[in-house]
Amino acid sequence: MEPIVDAEQARKLSLFRPLGYQRNSCGYCKSDSGSASYYTSSVSVRPAHYEVLVNRGWRRSGTLYYKQNLQRSCCPHYTMRLEASDFTPRKDQRKAINRWNNFVLGPEYIRRAAYLCPKTRSEKKHRKCNFDLLTTVHEAEYSNVKRPIDPKTKKLLEPAHRFEVNLEGDSISQAKFELFLKYQTTVHKEDVSKWQSKDFKRFLCSGITRSPANTAKSEEKKLGSWHQCYRLDGKLIAVAVLDLMPSGVSSVYIFYDPDYEQWEFGKLSAMREIALAIEAEYQYYYMGYYIHSCQKMRYKGTFRPQYILDPESYAWDPLDGELSKKLDERSYVSLSRDRQSATSEKTTEEVDAEVNDEEVSLFDLHMPGNLTKDEIKAADLDHWLLLVHGTFVHMNDLVGWEDMPIDNPQSVKGIIAELAAVLGPEIICNSAVVLFD
Repeated sequence: MEPIVDAEQARKLSLFRPLGYQRNSCGYCKSDSGSASYYTSSVSVRPAHYEVLVNRGWRRSGTLYYKQNLQRSCCPHYTMRLEASDFTPRKDQRKAINRWNNFVLGPEYIRRAAYLCPKTRSEKKHRKCNFDLLTTVHEAEYSNVKRPIDPKTKKLLEPAHRFEVNLEGDSISQAKFELFLKYQTTVHKEDVSKWQSKDFKRFLCSGITRSPANTAKSEEKKLGSWHQCYRLDGKLIAVAVLDLMPSGVSSVYIFYDPDYEQWEFGKLSAMREIALAIEAEYQYYYMGYYIHSCQKMRYKGTFRPQYILDPESYAWDPLDGELSKKLDERSYVSLSRDRQSATSEKTTEEVDAEVNDEEVSLFDLHMPGNLTKDEIKAADLDHWLLLVHGTFVHMNDLVGWEDMPIDNPQSVKGIIAELAAVLGPEIICNSAVVLFD
């Protein structure tokens, strides 16, 4: 019998293992059962497929992928993004970059360089009146620093510090792990015993498929999971974990040496990642989830103009204005639903707040943005690929598949149908399901 998927086709598929819908305690308002999400795991997701998922409200933590039910959660997590080329830094953001550059270069270098390499009057005027993000984020990098011979010392004029930033594969190293432990235990007050090297690797080194796989110097557009590493005088001081998708740069995590906390690495890394998006022609920059009720999250909204993903229509709405005002009034907002309600009687079905989410079918919860039961019935689940012990088969090859109920979360068909409803039609066509080892 001919295999239904050849080796080349298999390499283009993303693989998903359904973990189901769960309620968990909320890490923001500390409610014991306030957050509800659908989970799946994978060790093989293609960058283009992950971009589709992100634009449907998904995020990942290592190999764990999840999509929150915003309507049934105490602190709804909204997906946000901005068009990189439209970003205009605020005064405090410009100040953060300039402070860091001045620290790296040092007052003596700045003074001598101004004398040895003076700027023209027009250059000074332009710099005073204009802030060039791309120039400024790279200004203090050692490869861009001018080092003329100083006639006083007869030596090259050197900055106070050697600052270097490199985009590297998302692999583990002792330096990265030690920096991560220092950050987690100092900034987040976690017990050092919580993290082993295998945990770090699973959390921050097991991302989406990377290409080009073996080099960061290739001219080919980089896709997949990468580490942007910051080194000062040869010492690793910060790592930004990034997912590079065909049309966007997605910020996953940043950890840094707490000794440098005063330099606001959250702002510095965000602006450097926006610059990366512009320079490498990724259209969008994704800062992850936005929780309007969480004050610690509000800083994300200062990187303007931000847009929020509508959880029902998957349209992108400006955060500033109507949406922000409504989020001040209620935690769950779908502007598409509000507009529909204003013009017709048809609304999305509500679910009794007392219903136990984990005891009913996902289809009965009417999770915003999911495919409905009727849409799943119309989809060709029979021929969705299933990976069994290294071999691809179709779902209808399973014994009893035809007779299994689609809305029973305990049946194999029900589990598969719920996964399909959350992933969406495009991913169904480009993936396979892993149920059995």
